[in-house]
Amino acid sequence: MGRPKIYSDKLKATAVKLSQLKGVAVMDVAESLVIHPIMLSRWRKEVREGLIDTEGIEVNREEMAELKELRRVKRQYERLKIEHRLLKKAVAFTSTRRETSSPSSSTNKAPGKGQSR
Repeated sequence: MGRPKIYSDKLKATAVKLSQLKGVAVMDVAESLVIHPIMLSRWRKEVREGLIDTEGIEVNREEMAELKELRRVKRQYERLKIEHRLLKKAVAFTSTRRETSSPSSSTNKAPGKGQSR
């Protein structure tokens, strides 16, 4: 097992500040920093307890915008996955309905094109 990574207090404070932004999820920040969300949650707790100082830490507006965009794209992706799944079910349902025709439709047909008596 490898040695645990040691992160600077500045990185921790910045990550916490980013995760506290409106519309930004802890999961998104953790994913963008390639850390486990539980670790970020622990850092947030340490900030609340005063163990990590976030005073003077400024959040880059570009980072804020990227995280919000990431969140929006993830929501859209999840919605599209659901839509795709529903469409697949609808196609499967309609294709099985076409294969099995009702018995009444075949007996009531008048002789016409392609049918011989």
